[in-house]
Amino acid sequence: MLGKTANGLFWMSRYLERAENTSRLIETGQRIALTRLGATDNDWRSILQTAGVDKGFEATHDEITQDAAIDWMLRSRDNGSSVLSSIAAARQNARLVRTALTHEVWEAINGAYMDSRAMLARKVPERDMPQTLNSIRQRAALVRGAVHGTMLRNDIFDFTRIGTFLERADNTARILDVKYYVLLPQASSVGGQVDNVQWETILRSVSARGGFRTAYGTVMDPRDIAQFLILDKRMPRSLAFCIGKLKGNLNYITSTYGERPPSYAMVNHIERRYLCHDIDAIFDFGLHQFIQQMLDLIGDLGRQIEIDYRFTE
Repeated sequence: MLGKTANGLFWMSRYLERAENTSRLIETGQRIALTRLGATDNDWRSILQTAGVDKGFEATHDEITQDAAIDWMLRSRDNGSSVLSSIAAARQNARLVRTALTHEVWEAINGAYMDSRAMLARKVPERDMPQTLNSIRQRAALVRGAVHGTMLRNDIFDFTRIGTFLERADNTARILDVKYYVLLPQASSVGGQVDNVQWETILRSVSARGGFRTAYGTVMDPRDIAQFLILDKRMPRSLAFCIGKLKGNLNYITSTYGERPPSYAMVNHIERRYLCHDIDAIFDFGLHQFIQQMLDLIGDLGRQIEIDYRFTE
């Protein structure tokens, strides 16, 4: 099962994960802005850059404000990566491969589309923003639950999971970069209350606060947080966890088709070359530089998977 069906499943899951991750990034920007006693243009320019949607925004807006940035990322139809656009694209890809999905998965993703279209038909008031962002994440979770609970463990399932974890790894790297590089506080505040609150915000944005406290306690040490989000294989949004799942699902597919294409070698290289160090080695190299390399590698891996499994044929 190659070609267009694999492509539809891959992008269905990528777009759905992107919608959830964009909602998390919006929440991250809001929380970090609050710790800085008000958002500035540079804060939201940084968030837009992190999401990779800054060029489109600047082409259609004269100035950057919090309201405009959030609306662009949340519901703009001119932004192909907005939450609304991403969920619509996920549904369209699901519709194209409808016969490859169970009834429950189709109903969940169609319901997510209908609900999000209703929620985002108008600009979301600030007081309703937390509930709206939470609802988007809940609907994405319902689709994942339907996938886990009803789909046969075959190549259809594997391509669905590959899209999810590829997008999730990219997002975790981007959210880490928001804090450490783009929105890094002044040296005088590093280790202070504001710095610690911002690190806690990063954990909240990837639903990792409770897990981190269980594993490391209540002290918000930046190295421990980076360790947790990059190298800890117990954390389902860490880079190591996502790359491990990508490797596992690619391995199942290679077993099915009896060959190991370049994408399989690439995911092995990422795991062995970049995710087998300790966190001190990563900090010595430079966390921002490490994250940028990971983003490049994840992008290259996604493109290679499309080539290997002939998505465009």
